[in-house]
Amino acid sequence: MLDRVIIQLDALLVRYGDYRAVDNLDLQLFKGELFGLLGPNGAGKSTTVRVLIGQRRPDGGRVTIGGFDSVAQWQQIKPLFGYVPDRDNHFDEFTGWRNLKIFADLYGVPKARIDDCLDMVQLSDAAEIPVKGYSLGMKKKLLLARALLHDPPIMYLDEPTANLDIASCGVVHRILRQRVKAGNTVLLTTHNMKEVEEICDRVGIMCRGKLVALDSPLNLRQNHTERKVDVIRHNGERLAFDLDDPAQRRALAALTEAGDIGNMHTREFDFHSTFLKLTGTEFE
Repeated sequence: MLDRVIIQLDALLVRYGDYRAVDNLDLQLFKGELFGLLGPNGAGKSTTVRVLIGQRRPDGGRVTIGGFDSVAQWQQIKPLFGYVPDRDNHFDEFTGWRNLKIFADLYGVPKARIDDCLDMVQLSDAAEIPVKGYSLGMKKKLLLARALLHDPPIMYLDEPTANLDIASCGVVHRILRQRVKAGNTVLLTTHNMKEVEEICDRVGIMCRGKLVALDSPLNLRQNHTERKVDVIRHNGERLAFDLDDPAQRRALAALTEAGDIGNMHTREFDFHSTFLKLTGTEFE
């Protein structure tokens, strides 16, 4: 298992004054996994990502990426990742193609790769249009194309499908899953739990700088789904039965046998309720 670890956080500590934005965080990310990092505002997820992309040095602990120390060996780490920020920072007066050419030159990437990346995100037809004429969704996809240019083994994405329509979301999801299938690692932050369930292999939920949950989306669903049934009797009375309580199961069976149920449904997984229970904070 250790040979599969690509990112290792050991007791990561990040302070802003006396405030611990990240509080002794231990976390491993593996080769070939798509990891979702979630948390309310101020949870520490954005600060964690800033450490991973080199914008913030740790105040304590150690971070290794691809086996390299994030402080002592940053030059070896920089080519290993691509980053998609939550807000675009393109050169708006330049075309989409020229924007990518600037970064392709920095990484020594051939021009053909620019066309390949534009094609992957379905922006080939807009390649020669100035970015100031792009929609928000197109600008987001151009960020993804830029991050893909040098074919990095690690990708960090902040809200990668914000402002995208359903079709474009599907394109992004397909690209990310293809990256993971090829053995690469993807870490994303998102507020879209449906997205997490569809594409993530594991999920970490942060609150107050600490991990409060770490599991697969399926296990989170199974462990936090309420085993309750809501019933409306024919007289309009509303009842709820806990299926883990034998007495309530018998009461529900009796109502069913008597034919005194007008409507009945089980409770589905509610991420907002689960998130509130785990963090004490509403999911925003």
